[in-house]
Amino acid sequence: MDKVIEFSHNLISKVVTKDDTTLDLTVGNGNDTLFLAAISKQVIGFDIQEAAINNTKKKLEGYDNVTLYLDSHENLDKYNLANIKAIIMNLGYLPNGDKNITTMAKSSLNALKKALKALMVTGIMVIVIYKGHQEGYKESIKIRNYVKKLDQKYYQVLQYEFINQINNPPYVIAIEKIKDEDK
Repeated sequence: MDKVIEFSHNLISKVVTKDDTTLDLTVGNGNDTLFLAAISKQVIGFDIQEAAINNTKKKLEGYDNVTLYLDSHENLDKYNLANIKAIIMNLGYLPNGDKNITTMAKSSLNALKKALKALMVTGIMVIVIYKGHQEGYKESIKIRNYVKKLDQKYYQVLQYEFINQINNPPYVIAIEKIKDEDK
C-alpha cells in the first residue's frame, strides 16, 4: 500500500497533464511543488514562511513553470485563480522548521472552500492531514466535518488512512469535483 504522500501523488498524476495548471497551497520544503512542476504546465504555490519559499526555490532550480507567493493559502482568492486541475494541501508544520508555526484550522478551512471554487470540473484536491499535534487535530475535525457535507451531486470525497498505526498517523482526504455548483 502507498504511504499518504505517494497515494496523494498517484491520485493527482491520474488527472493532470502537461496542459494543466496546479496549485500547492502549502509549499513547505518543495516536494509537492516539484512533483507538480514535473507533470503540469504551471504551478502556483503559497506559504507563509520565507524559509519554505526559499527551500522550494532551491528545489525547483531548472523549472520555470512555478510561481510562488509568500502569503497564506487563505488568501488564494486574491490571485483570481480558476481552472485549476489539481490542488494539494499538506497541512501541519514545516518539516525541520519551527513546530510552533503551523497551519491553522480556520485558515485551512477557508482555503479549502476557496480552492474548491477555483478547481475545475474533473479536477482533484488532495489534503494531507496530520492530526498528531493540537492544531492538526482541530484541523482534522473541522475539515472532515466540512467535506462530509459536500453535496455528492458536485463532489466525490474519499478518506485514505492507516487505522492500525500508532501515534496518530497522517491521512488523506481527496475531493473530486464532478460538476460546478452554480450550473
